[in-house]
Amino acid sequence: MFSRSVLRGLASDLRLTAPTSISATPLPQRACLHQTALLRTSQQSQPQSSSPNPDAPLSATPRAQSSQPEPQNGFKAPSFDPTTNSTHADTAANTITPRTRKDIPIEKQPIAPHFDSPLEVTKSLLERLPHLAGQLPHYVVAELHARPYLLTEGDHLRLPFLMPNVKPGDILRFNRASAIGSRDFTLKGSPHVDERLFECRVRVTGTEAEPLRIKEKTKRRQRHTKQARSKHRYTIMRVMQVRIKSPEELLKEGVEVVEDTEDLPNIEARS
Repeated sequence: MFSRSVLRGLASDLRLTAPTSISATPLPQRACLHQTALLRTSQQSQPQSSSPNPDAPLSATPRAQSSQPEPQNGFKAPSFDPTTNSTHADTAANTITPRTRKDIPIEKQPIAPHFDSPLEVTKSLLERLPHLAGQLPHYVVAELHARPYLLTEGDHLRLPFLMPNVKPGDILRFNRASAIGSRDFTLKGSPHVDERLFECRVRVTGTEAEPLRIKEKTKRRQRHTKQARSKHRYTIMRVMQVRIKSPEELLKEGVEVVEDTEDLPNIEARS
């Protein structure tokens, strides 16, 4: 027989060792199950291949190495011409800045005006016109929306509004001018010079916008404050041509020479 003290000691030893022995057995099983689950998910996410390593590295794909893309959906890449150091697509597109009216595409040229009656000029105007046409440079006082603009060839014009239905590259013609002249001669209209006597062409280069302005508006004896926001946009143009037609061009167009009258414009010489 065992004494009570011996039995009490054995019972205390069993209590201390039992939890450790019970908790130690399932931990390896849980760890094994978790590892197998991770292995299955990794195998499902990776594509099946015969070799563990990829055939080629990601940075060495044929698309990244080739300078010319492969044709897709029937698209043919432009061929490179080593003689001109450009592609055929660039050669087809006219990248050269047009200098004359012949270089401007037809769709970009202004529409020719139509007149019911021929142009009438006086004899004195026809005699002095070669002096005015031969003295360069010319200036023109063109009017747009009742605002005069003094322009010469090569000037940059910023209109105080956004002109509708225009795009960068469009060619416009100013056909309303109150005066046109050079250093020593001036042709004044009454009130405007006939547009068949001169040509003033401008090219639209783009648009500009001013910084956003915020103005606070309040009323007397009211705590409410309103904010008025404004951001004006402008149209930028460049004067490409200011030219006065010669007497030969006017006679070829069918001008009629009449006697001198006060109603018809005349060229004034500066003293």
